[in-house]
Amino acid sequence: MSKILVVDDEQSIRDFLAIMLKKDGHEAVTAGNGADALRAVQAEIFDLVITDVKMPGKDGIEVLKTIKDISPETVVIMITAFATAETAIEAMKLGAYDYIIKPFKVDELKIIINNSLEKRHLRKENTLLKREIESRAGFENFIGKSELMQKVFSLIRQVADTTSTVLITGESGTGKELVAKAIYMNSSRKSRPFVTVNCGALPETLLESELFGYMKGAFTGATSNKQGLFEAANGGTIFLDEISATTPGLQIRLLRVLQEREFMRVGGTAAVKVDVHVIVASNRNLLAEVAKGAFREDLFYRLNVIPIQLPPLRERKEDIPVLVEFFLKKYAKKDGQWTGIRKIDPAAMKILINYNWPGNVRELENTIERLMIMTPDDMISQEHIPDTIKNVRPCAELAPLDIPDAGVDLELLLENAEKEFLRKALEKTGGVKTEAAKLLGLTFRSFRHRLQKYGDV
Repeated sequence: MSKILVVDDEQSIRDFLAIMLKKDGHEAVTAGNGADALRAVQAEIFDLVITDVKMPGKDGIEVLKTIKDISPETVVIMITAFATAETAIEAMKLGAYDYIIKPFKVDELKIIINNSLEKRHLRKENTLLKREIESRAGFENFIGKSELMQKVFSLIRQVADTTSTVLITGESGTGKELVAKAIYMNSSRKSRPFVTVNCGALPETLLESELFGYMKGAFTGATSNKQGLFEAANGGTIFLDEISATTPGLQIRLLRVLQEREFMRVGGTAAVKVDVHVIVASNRNLLAEVAKGAFREDLFYRLNVIPIQLPPLRERKEDIPVLVEFFLKKYAKKDGQWTGIRKIDPAAMKILINYNWPGNVRELENTIERLMIMTPDDMISQEHIPDTIKNVRPCAELAPLDIPDAGVDLELLLENAEKEFLRKALEKTGGVKTEAAKLLGLTFRSFRHRLQKYGDV
């Protein structure tokens, strides 16, 4: 359904067009003069405006100019009973989609309206496709034969056609976005938009305007009306990654969208209704964030309707050989050049299986890509494996543990153990964080995240 504004000083024309548009499934708003039309455009974003040229006060050309200034994505069709070549040329130069002379044939007008809306729809689709391609770059593979992954696949099929919110949790690099994409592709919404938003990549004010859109003048730099990503995803699916990075203020707005299925644009006054399947992801424990006061409890329960926990790669080591073979084939063609599929010898594969992969599948993929580039031979052997992987030795087995009758606080116990490992690693490396991360078999990003979690250890 498209939102269309009809502007004409003749009530009979306004009423006729509004009835016709509503019968065709559109939402129609009318204005009797240019001034009313501009007030409507300043308060709302329309997909299409159909405006008369000759009107008392502000004429159609002035309406067209203002629309293209305030809301450049809105398509404008001009209609007039007093056609001149000069006016038609001026309208087209200013960005009008078409120029129609009264009396018009209804069938011809419908074709022009449908074509103009199709053009706008394609433009929006191209923008979303560009975002999707960018968001998927570098991590496109969702493979696993392990029992843990088979359970995840089964759950995806079960929840694909639900409208309930899905919360995907798991460490960085486990494939949370791929799960969201799989849910979308198995749903009845797969022909509608799929919009990905990394909540941790944008500051609060920018994220708010990206999600909900804004009206011209709402803040410095808001030079025109802009639809947000929730509107862009209408009828489809929106995936909010790193949801734990959102601020309390933004969490309130997200809660309203989930509860009411509506929101207001930044600087706007009208509620915008949307039909969107919301999928969110976090690499943090949201319940722990709630306990710390960093995440709203009411929002957590709104999000945690259907939880999906992704296992880390170290817990599904039987998937490593399958993933390695897949990546070897994938990077056999790099930058359009066929380099040939490498083989990997059993000793090298054993090293890869024994490593704990703190960066999960993403780290494994990056490693295989590097090996494909750096290995001149057809066979990848253990000497080609980076020292950071090859020289990591598993910790000695823990001494037998006993649980006292009074019980233990496992969360506190594990937290204290992790802090002590971080402290010892930093002490051993003289405070050099990159070296400390290697000692613990962690990526630098993962090590830094743990330090930030505990503060000064």
